[in-house]
Amino acid sequence: MTATQRSHPRVEIVEEGMREGMQIESAHIPVEDKIRLLDALSATGLKTIVVGSFVSPKWVPQMAEIEKIVEGFTPVEGVRYTALALNQKGVERRASFAPKITPPDPRIGQSKIHLDDVFVQRNTARSMQDEIDALDGVIARAVERGAKEAQVSVNACWGSNWTGEIGEDRRMEILQLQIDKWTAAGVPVTRVHLGDPMSWNTPAAMRSQIRRILDTWPEIWHFQVHLHNARGMAPLSAYAAFCELDERHTLVVDTAIGGLGGCPYCGNGRLTRMIPTEDFVHFLESEGIDTGVDLAALIEAVVLAEEIVGHELWGHVSKAGPRPYGSDVYAMDMPFIETFEQAQHFRLGPQVYEGALSPWKTEIRSAARDDFERTLLTGASSRTGDSA
Repeated sequence: MTATQRSHPRVEIVEEGMREGMQIESAHIPVEDKIRLLDALSATGLKTIVVGSFVSPKWVPQMAEIEKIVEGFTPVEGVRYTALALNQKGVERRASFAPKITPPDPRIGQSKIHLDDVFVQRNTARSMQDEIDALDGVIARAVERGAKEAQVSVNACWGSNWTGEIGEDRRMEILQLQIDKWTAAGVPVTRVHLGDPMSWNTPAAMRSQIRRILDTWPEIWHFQVHLHNARGMAPLSAYAAFCELDERHTLVVDTAIGGLGGCPYCGNGRLTRMIPTEDFVHFLESEGIDTGVDLAALIEAVVLAEEIVGHELWGHVSKAGPRPYGSDVYAMDMPFIETFEQAQHFRLGPQVYEGALSPWKTEIRSAARDDFERTLLTGASSRTGDSA
């Protein structure tokens, strides 16, 4: 490998539509519909799916029937299903569904501190200082469970809708605080989680942060980013992280089909959004990374999600389709395509644009298209063993 060549990190996708998405949608969506969507996601090739949250139905009524959803869905071999739990009662509820729901790995200890004291109080009714004060206990319990390595997390880490921007030095300070405590307990820190519920991430800030973490703690190899997309920069920030890492590293990116997602505590509601899973899969495949995800099946899951939540979602690939390759290229004589519905021809066929304006007075011909189709035919013949 030359100095100008870099290989990419191993990339993992965590699908958050059933948790991050459904927690902000209507509490009246039927359990049966949620199970249909979860089963559809299971059939796409995604490897990690968050099925929901074991939290108080008083404050998150959307998760009031999480037990019924977990009981009702059909797990697919090779898919890891997880769920969020924020307190001991939630942990116990979640544990009752093991192994259908994969419990956290006890060999990996975890600590988290929110950098915005307003947000954490709104979200968990605790202060940032409460989280710092609890660190010793968190670490001691992890050691008792057999933790061999640890993940440290800073959440609400780039900025606050109430107190403004949060600087890199502050992030490093709180990361260092956690790393020091884990190290003192004899547990090496190998993982970092960066959370941004209020959509303050920017590509430049992400780039600088990843570089500084690598320079300061080269033993950290596992990075997870949870980036909300209210201001449209989350995909760019995830790409910035991707570009800073190499084959020594793993990058975990939390996404949600259609961009589903929202935080009732941050002031942006459903507009908080997430990176659309289908767009991120399309990006990775375009970079030459085999995700193992069936993009067509994923797009159909987005269509189902829109039906279930009752409104249009925010991804791009589910609307205009992926870049057309091979036999999927468009017909040259197709009419004007103007509406969202007509643009769905990539998945529904030419009937969706029947009757649209078509001013072509003569047949459209193209030598480049002829060459392209000959190449397709030659390739098909070689694959079947026929002579060209």
